[in-house]
Amino acid sequence: MRKKVTVVGAGNVGANCALRIADKELADVVLVDVVEGVPQGKGLDILESGPVQGYDVSITGANDYAPTANSDIAIITAGLARKPGMSRDDLLFANNDVVRTSAEQVAKYSPNCIIIVVTNPLDVMTQAAFWASKFPKNRVVGMAGVLDSARFRTFIAEELKVSVENVTGVVMGGHGDTMVPIVRLSSVSGIPLTELMDQAAIDRIVDRTRNGGAEIVKYLKTGSAYYAPSASAVEMAEAILKDKKKVLPCSAYLEGEYGIDGVYVGVPVKLGAAGVEKIYEVRLTGDEMAMLKKSAASVQEMVDVLKQKQ
Repeated sequence: MRKKVTVVGAGNVGANCALRIADKELADVVLVDVVEGVPQGKGLDILESGPVQGYDVSITGANDYAPTANSDIAIITAGLARKPGMSRDDLLFANNDVVRTSAEQVAKYSPNCIIIVVTNPLDVMTQAAFWASKFPKNRVVGMAGVLDSARFRTFIAEELKVSVENVTGVVMGGHGDTMVPIVRLSSVSGIPLTELMDQAAIDRIVDRTRNGGAEIVKYLKTGSAYYAPSASAVEMAEAILKDKKKVLPCSAYLEGEYGIDGVYVGVPVKLGAAGVEKIYEVRLTGDEMAMLKKSAASVQEMVDVLKQKQ
């Protein structure tokens, strides 16, 4: 029996998730959106690309969750996108309602699925989905570190004029201005970054990584990134669907790891058929740990604000 993925939100991120899933022939896809006609139209358009691209999956659109029943994975992308001048935090209340409703409906129709959250502010929205779905923590995970690390690796490869495939980059912490690129653990074919570029170049790349989303928002003016975010979400979905046991930086619920408790923060995890199958506790330096704790504290602040609204 073929796998099935629900993509909530048929905007740019959601539609590109559906397209990438189809291209890889990972699963049948149901696109869900509140706007009548949009998921149906985009689903049909992607379906009609099949004969040309050579994929053979079912892609349908819906305005309710009944057709999503018994999905293996639900990718939640629904919500408002950032506009110039907006921080991810500005989206907090608007997107909380969307994510909670989505997670409740997903849990109702697909009680055994794994939820991947993409909606910003990412870590807090993953926590909102965790609360609303009432799923165990291993079955609710946020897409952030994969995207942040991809940006980090891209900028390193550009700077050094080397293949991005040879670049390993690790980014931890919350998906925002306080994210923590771990330079010490980043390398090119095993060669430490510190041996390949000076501190000024490293600092410039770290800063650009932290502001990677804002840089794209500034260019687009009326929207935010969607090609790299959708690619990142689908890499996670593929790891789960194929039980690949991939080690990826994701937003996971910490219960004491790194001295952080009761909040979703980006850390390296093993992704397989059960979702988050292991959280890796990397030995961090004092400075790295301080930055990670600061990042987690900023996520915790927003979580506390949401708790008061419950």
